[in-house]
Amino acid sequence: MKLRPLSIEGAWEVTPQQHGDPRGLFLEWYRFDRLAEAVGHPLRLAQGNLSVSARDVVRGVHFADVPPGQAKYVTCVRGAVLDVVVDLRAGSPTFGRWEGVRLDEVERRAVYLAEGLGHGFCALTDDAVLTYLCSTTYNPAAEHTVHPLDEELGIGWPTGSPQLSARDAAAPSLAQVRRAGLLPEYDRCQEHASGLRAVP
Repeated sequence: MKLRPLSIEGAWEVTPQQHGDPRGLFLEWYRFDRLAEAVGHPLRLAQGNLSVSARDVVRGVHFADVPPGQAKYVTCVRGAVLDVVVDLRAGSPTFGRWEGVRLDEVERRAVYLAEGLGHGFCALTDDAVLTYLCSTTYNPAAEHTVHPLDEELGIGWPTGSPQLSARDAAAPSLAQVRRAGLLPEYDRCQEHASGLRAVP
């Protein structure tokens, strides 16, 4: 597999090598050692999630308190999505920047995002199925949202009619989340990552 760092520190695109013949195909969609080598520490696996979305569904932008935060390794096993990483770490050199990666059942890429980064996606097909490997279990008290259509973020969602959950539709803007003091601090995220590297 090939790992390519995105323009946002702590986010990576992973492209697997696919081996196919008339019977079908085989690929390694996750490698503990290769990811750890790239990001500097292993991904602790605490929870696996699966979501199914209709075309034009937009989910996110979600993030969690750091520490411990929640790193994610995301891939699309059916259909296609635009997966979006947003830098929500206050004080980061790329704060407020977003980057999108197409995940689909053809190239079978994955995206890794470190603790402190925001995550969202838009389903490009009906029945788009995403799987997530997460470093921590879900903790609703520590998870937050930023409105995915916030003009300050300016995410270029590839749909003219985004379908949002009630929670995401009522989410605050980036400015409101910042004023409320809910954004992860870049320095604290760096310290957290350093601590993960120190764990044998």
